Amino acid sequence: MKSIWARLGWGKYLVYLYALIILSWLFDVNLFILILIIALVYGSVELFVFLYFKGGKFLAIKDGIDSHIQNCNDLNRHIEELKNSYFDFQNQSYGIAGMIDTSKYSFQRRELKKMHKSNQVYNCSLSICRNAANEPFKYLCKYFKIDINEDTLNKFGELLNNFSSAEEGKKILLKERKEILDSIENEIPRLIITYYKQRLIENLGFLQIDLSTSYFPTFTFQYVSSGGNSSMKSNIIFDIKNLNDFIQFINNKIDYINSSKGQRSLMTSILRTYIKERDKFMCRSCGNGIINEPNLLLEIDHIIPISRGGLTTLGNLQTLCWRCNRSKGSKIIV
Repeated sequence: MKSIWARLGWGKYLVYLYALIILSWLFDVNLFILILIIALVYGSVELFVFLYFKGGKFLAIKDGIDSHIQNCNDLNRHIEELKNSYFDFQNQSYGIAGMIDTSKYSFQRRELKKMHKSNQVYNCSLSICRNAANEPFKYLCKYFKIDINEDTLNKFGELLNNFSSAEEGKKILLKERKEILDSIENEIPRLIITYYKQRLIENLGFLQIDLSTSYFPTFTFQYVSSGGNSSMKSNIIFDIKNLNDFIQFINNKIDYINSSKGQRSLMTSILRTYIKERDKFMCRSCGNGIINEPNLLLEIDHIIPISRGGLTTLGNLQTLCWRCNRSKGSKIIV
């Protein structure tokens, strides 16, 4: 949520002006002269900051931590790849058409503007929208054509695994970046650390860290009255908790064949933690672990990938560091 200061927009410049007028009155200084003094001071500071980031001392500091910065950036890119791993369930497409109100009366029909068309939006009756709010998973499967079977269970399990790693990775990334900045804090001018920290981060070469959760898939049941005067929405957001619950919901509905229920484990947050603990928080490929690298992102890998017939069973799961897991892809490495 934006702060009040950020929401002021151009209005904050009026606040600046009023502040200058009050200062000129308090110190009995001509307003133009006060503005000129402030502009000169501000310009001098900006020039100092600009020259500092171009200077040899700063570039030497940057070179000294460059490998650590690149490691952070590689992890950042990996997290973005995990966030983009969402698979799309295509809802029935009925084509695209425009709607124009040609009535003789000047009806506002404001709610019609809120109607959106998407394969993740289902336009429905008011009763369906309300029922979807009460039983979201049931109505999600029914109206978005999500089959209740093992393939769906595997896909959502993989999605949970990737999203959980992404959320964990963001925390690790912030911690790693903070430790790098703390290590050079005494070498950077206090002015830069206090007032230009974001510019410092950018000049050091750190990629921007996206902390938002907007990548979580959202399915919407949307009702808009025929007259366009009322509307309602029911949103199902697949965050980590909802993914865990949905996996359990699908599992409970599946009619397992050939006793596979006794063999399969559910890819949930609890299982992810169990596998890491079983493997002593160490990568089964390179042997690196959180003892040697406290800020290491560990992920859960299917030894035989799901795409090649692998199951989510304890014997087919292993802990890999993000680097080994990223390089492995769909290969089988034990």
